[in-house]
Amino acid sequence: MEIGFIGLGNMGAHMARRLVEAGHKVIVYDTRQEAIGNLAALGATAARSPKEVADLVETVLVSLPTPDIVLKVATGPDGVIEGKRVRRFVDLSTTGAVMAQRIFKLLAARDIVQIDAPVSGGVRGAEKGTVAVMASGPRADVEAVEPALKVIGKFFNIGERPGSGQTMKLCNNVLSAAAMAATSESMVMGVKAGLDPRIMLDVINVSSGRSTATEQKFPEVVLPRTFNQGFAAGLMLKDVNLFISEAKALGLTNNVIEAVAGLLKLTCDELGPDKDVTQMVQPLEQRAGIEVRAPKA
Repeated sequence: MEIGFIGLGNMGAHMARRLVEAGHKVIVYDTRQEAIGNLAALGATAARSPKEVADLVETVLVSLPTPDIVLKVATGPDGVIEGKRVRRFVDLSTTGAVMAQRIFKLLAARDIVQIDAPVSGGVRGAEKGTVAVMASGPRADVEAVEPALKVIGKFFNIGERPGSGQTMKLCNNVLSAAAMAATSESMVMGVKAGLDPRIMLDVINVSSGRSTATEQKFPEVVLPRTFNQGFAAGLMLKDVNLFISEAKALGLTNNVIEAVAGLLKLTCDELGPDKDVTQMVQPLEQRAGIEVRAPKA
């Protein structure tokens, strides 16, 4: 299958690589020449713009950091919308349902089908091909790209309504963020009270409080103080705020998730939005005067 891939960042580079290794002909573009070169060295074909990618293939996948960038790449000057050959635009990013529906309408006017297919599972999942891929869009077009998406990860067909995949992704991400926030508060409290964080995690992980935060994030990247989960706090805050906005549009309240957004905002304000999402624990540590780390021998 001939596939275009735009956005070769932490997630996109791994997903594009997997497509190349699976034998697909992949045309790649990124604003960073080094990222393009890395994929070209593996057998991908380099392009000079999103339009050039869309001139060469019928199916273009994108993995980009923010909704505004997705909109620009999809519909802006020299964007995918100006391509001569493109018929499908598959968005692996997290843009939210409102933006997905906006892009769907703009591309439909040019006879291009937008499929929102956000992924979840982090950088490790992208590397191993184990991310969840949540696709929504016209059935025939989703089925046409399904073989390629199954190379990227575990495929789920969410439905035909534009934006359904985005809604599913946001529902998942706020649970991940909430688990990280709640675990941070719990671990800080336990360590402040004199508990060994390793024993705390051992107990929690065979009890009812376990989550991805206790099973992976804290033992692997917080206690060793590496903070290299691979997902920025600013991007998680973006996702959580998108969820809150869409929930409010449905007339729903978000007391718990708004509190999670508050801790993420505090992290971004005090440490920077580019810091790892696992560093949510640090503002709490600073106020408690402790660190959640394995005790020295």
